[in-house]
Amino acid sequence: MTEIDAKTDALVPAWLYLPDIAEMLDLEVTKVRQLVKDGQLIAVRRGENRALQVPAAFIDGDKIVKGLPGLLTVLKDDGFSDEEMLEWLFTADPTLPGTPAEALSENRGTEVKRRAQALAL
Repeated sequence: MTEIDAKTDALVPAWLYLPDIAEMLDLEVTKVRQLVKDGQLIAVRRGENRALQVPAAFIDGDKIVKGLPGLLTVLKDDGFSDEEMLEWLFTADPTLPGTPAEALSENRGTEVKRRAQALAL
């Protein structure tokens, strides 16, 4: 699990604790931890208690945002750290428009994944 700097932390509009995600996804907290370990979610330690939190934008109702796990795999394969992935996902891209995280939640994952693949070139 990653510690992030204040700049990256400020890019993410809202965070969720793992127990909250477990409740939303109707899973045990251990399963959510496994999703993080497997790279399907990014969790970082933040706040005074350094508790693990995940960007709220990664959860869509009762499921993980469509396309997120595959996108995280592409970025990791490109050599991105968790912090770099968060920075890229939550930094506005005028050509999308919006942030890659917003585009994912708007079901524009193909375009986001294409851009992530282009980063490796």
